[in-house]
Amino acid sequence: MSDLLKALDAPVNENIPELRAGDDVSVHLRIREGERERVQEFRGTVIRIRKGGNNANFTVRRIASHGIGVERTFLLRSPRIDKVEVVRHAHVRRAQLYYLRDRKGKRARLPEKRG
Repeated sequence: MSDLLKALDAPVNENIPELRAGDDVSVHLRIREGERERVQEFRGTVIRIRKGGNNANFTVRRIASHGIGVERTFLLRSPRIDKVEVVRHAHVRRAQLYYLRDRKGKRARLPEKRG
């Protein structure tokens, strides 16, 4: 039975590197509008990663205009993700960074990981 479930798994997207909570990433997503297709960039901080085969996902949070926080969840195995670039690694001590939702401005920054 487990072989049957493994056969239904989507192929792993090679354009996604190893991610961890606190990483600043740039996610390039293919958007389809009618017959046209374009690449849209979503840049922010990874606040959580959920493992789990086909359902594995990661959530990226960014601050939009007027200080409004926007979160977006991406499937790790999605073929719509063109590429993910890790801009910088941050030093964090938690697996889920939900506390960033309550912070604004400079308090929402994370210290950069050294070495």
